[in-house]
Amino acid sequence: MDKTFESGASESHWAAYWERKGCYAPRGAGEPYSIMIPPPNVTGTLHMGHAFQHTVMDALTRYHRMRGFDTLWQPGTDHAGIATQMVVERNLKLAGEPARLDLGREKFLEKVWEWKRYSGGTIEAQIKRMGSSVDWSRNAFTMDASYSKAVVEHFVKLHEQGLIYRGKRLVNWDPVLQTAISDLEVVSEEENGKLWHFRYPLADGSGTLTVATTRPETMLGDTAVAVHPEDERYASLIGKMIRLPLTDRHIPIVADDYVDREFGSGAVKITPAHDFNDYALGQRHKLPLINVLTPTATIGDDMPEAYRGLDRFVARKKIVADFEALGLLEKIDDHKLKVPRGDRSGAVVEPYLTDQWFVDLTRKKLDDGRDGGWTAITKPALDAFSEGKIKFVPENWINTYNQWLDNIQDWCISRQLWWGHRIPAWYDAAGKVFVGRSAYDAFVQATGAQGEFQLLSMLKVASTDSTEEINAKLREADSDRFCLTQDNDVFDTWFSSDIWPMATLGWPEKNEALAKWYPSSVLVTGFDIIFFWVARMVMMGRYFMNGEVPFREVYITGLVRDPEGNKMSKSKGNVLDPLDVIDGITLDALIAKRTTGLMKPETAPKIEAKTRKDYPKGIEAVGVDALRFTFAALATQGRDVRFDAARAAGYRNFCNKIWNAARYVLISCGHGSDGVASDALQDTGLDASLPVELSTADLWIASKLQRLEAEAAEHFKNYRFDLLSTALYQFIWNEYCDWYLELSKPALLNGSDAEKRGTRRTLVRVLEAWLRLLHPIMPFITEEIWQRCAPLAGAGGDSIMTQAYPQPNPAKIDAAAEADIEWLKALILGVRQIRGEMDIAPGKLLPLLIQNPGADDAARLQRLGGSIEFLARVEAPRVLAASEDAPQSATALLGAMKLLVPMAGLIDKQAELSRLQRRIATLESDLVKTQARIDNPNFAKAPPNVQQQARDLNTRQQQDLAALREQCERIAAL
Repeated sequence: MDKTFESGASESHWAAYWERKGCYAPRGAGEPYSIMIPPPNVTGTLHMGHAFQHTVMDALTRYHRMRGFDTLWQPGTDHAGIATQMVVERNLKLAGEPARLDLGREKFLEKVWEWKRYSGGTIEAQIKRMGSSVDWSRNAFTMDASYSKAVVEHFVKLHEQGLIYRGKRLVNWDPVLQTAISDLEVVSEEENGKLWHFRYPLADGSGTLTVATTRPETMLGDTAVAVHPEDERYASLIGKMIRLPLTDRHIPIVADDYVDREFGSGAVKITPAHDFNDYALGQRHKLPLINVLTPTATIGDDMPEAYRGLDRFVARKKIVADFEALGLLEKIDDHKLKVPRGDRSGAVVEPYLTDQWFVDLTRKKLDDGRDGGWTAITKPALDAFSEGKIKFVPENWINTYNQWLDNIQDWCISRQLWWGHRIPAWYDAAGKVFVGRSAYDAFVQATGAQGEFQLLSMLKVASTDSTEEINAKLREADSDRFCLTQDNDVFDTWFSSDIWPMATLGWPEKNEALAKWYPSSVLVTGFDIIFFWVARMVMMGRYFMNGEVPFREVYITGLVRDPEGNKMSKSKGNVLDPLDVIDGITLDALIAKRTTGLMKPETAPKIEAKTRKDYPKGIEAVGVDALRFTFAALATQGRDVRFDAARAAGYRNFCNKIWNAARYVLISCGHGSDGVASDALQDTGLDASLPVELSTADLWIASKLQRLEAEAAEHFKNYRFDLLSTALYQFIWNEYCDWYLELSKPALLNGSDAEKRGTRRTLVRVLEAWLRLLHPIMPFITEEIWQRCAPLAGAGGDSIMTQAYPQPNPAKIDAAAEADIEWLKALILGVRQIRGEMDIAPGKLLPLLIQNPGADDAARLQRLGGSIEFLARVEAPRVLAASEDAPQSATALLGAMKLLVPMAGLIDKQAELSRLQRRIATLESDLVKTQARIDNPNFAKAPPNVQQQARDLNTRQQQDLAALREQCERIAAL
């Protein structure tokens, strides 16, 4: 083995090796276990959230694969309608090519597919770089032909059951992208704004009513003013009419308890077509809907002429000025408000009234397609948890899930894009809609049975399912009346991905994969998409799969935040690329990445300053294993992860510790540093005909290994990757590397042949076992070492990832050996403490006297004498007789037993007195606290065992204090 672990070379070598050997594919036998990857954007890049969740998913996958499960980790990517279309449109502009609308739909989609082929492999390559052991042979894409067929079937079946409709309703509208967007794509942050107070004249001329608004331009679409029904100020006005300024309309004053009497004047302008709350109020009061804006957020042609065609914010200024000119502007207040912006465009999002396709989630009774008749579509989603079919980890997220279902709204599933699954709906000249699985189906519906015969004849010639070509044939046959036009919209990507667990396994076809791996075992995702994805997958899974859930458990991860706990975002300049942590990045390069392409370039100096402060030397390369272990160690259940690259650098040191330990073991077993067995290969105890003798240390480390194996199984079961990482780190670094490797040296140097064989066998077998325990989290370094040590441990196979995950053997738990070694460790630490405090060189041989040993102490001194001498660097310990006075010595306590190192010629008298006096002062302070606790009147209320522990501690402190004072007197007498 080389002296250092080269992570980059190891990662590329073993990733290629695993794929070549087919290690990622299901075994075809064993209990099924599956995870469906939450599909990242096909043209996106790996971010810290992906890296975190992929660490968790890969650990679970490798663990269950090693446990013998028939394990599938299903990969795939999402076409990401908005994000991908934006990128391609931007690229066209930069290249000086025609814009999307100039190209037309067909040519533009050709450009998108070109871009997908060019950049689509980026995130897949990055996923591979993380060591994610997905089955690439099953790689899915939401625009694949088979998946697209499933999306269409999904829509058509829901439409046939009356669960999908088209209607004019309010949606989140991005005026730059000119499409409806989901709530998840709206980012609302507090900004400085204004609150304008307008006076609306009463129609009867008896006065005015003041309203306050943050969006003056929407007043052109007001259809009422609302007051609270119990607001005495306005009781006499309810039912009267207002003459709406700047328009020729009268609008009513209505009473509704939605109104907050404390906000503004307590009278609220109602614009149902431009505010979600106003829309709901308008529905209750049957108010008309007046759309003020165009899709580009300019004032529409139906509005007063003075404002037509103006940008909404230009119109705002003019309307305020016109109110002031009319004497109807009462005042303007500074006001902080939440401004909704599209996360892609940065534009202020408008609640906008448009014709869209919706999934009906709110009706009381809907046919769910199963025996039992009619039920609400939300009910299966709720029942999945009440029936115990799905479990949230942590459990508290079920409350969030249920709260959303209790307040569910119909779901807008159409988007005004070209990239995506085009809605399979066609319209005739009269606007009648025909929904079908293909253009042919729609034309058959439109033409009836006679038309079907005609179409069949034409299609035999045309051999097409193209709407345009069928229309052309109809025109040729003078059947223009049957021509149809397909809907231009595409599906929301959340709609196409809510069947991900089914469609990636071949649904709607019935096949072996669907039968075996549906439902999947666990979904690993963030809390921020519980509504948008998790709940909808449950609904659709139960709806289409005869009541079966899409997954058994949902493990909710926290968000990855920066070291200060701030959400990572480009605008804040605190984003980290996981590959930059893996490979390292210079400070200048990191600053350039964070400040290039900012939406607000003026923030660049602040971002640069923060980056220089946080990473003055850039980021050192840590490798994949260290980054993965960092994520696992931070994965406390459901809590956000504060990521610090410095911590990852610390786990790079852990990799180095592992590597050095393995080199020691291999060299100790007769392997050179190059990993090749020498001619004088030492026997490692694999030959059953040769005697093997195990030391107490061998029995101890084997016993501790069994406890670790049991702990690992429990932590995997409970998704406690943080506790798993802590347990592995503690055992490998402290127990194995720091202690057992040292404890092995006396046997290897001075033991009998049988003892040497026993220790070598234990060294390599325990190493091989904990490599398998660690492998799901740190795959590369464990494979690299395992390939070298496995033959010496008697293991075989192509890869560590196809080996069995270690299971505890209770018969190997040796409590006596554990107690012996803990005693030995305490003794050695006691001697080392004396060396350190007295500044005695570590290699200097010391005399060691033992005073007041118990029977167990005496037996252990006899059994473990060789290890004590070797590891503590002391002469053979000598037990003082009861009547023998001890010389003046430095003292350490091991229970009632004292460790004495005679000080003559070893110490500085005054320095040792100072040391003891400091310890006495500390112990006196501790004793006062313990005594005060016992003397407290409430002490008697404590449990009996707690009281006894406090009394025992008090006794030990008094004994230790007396011993230290006695030691002080002896040194003073030197």
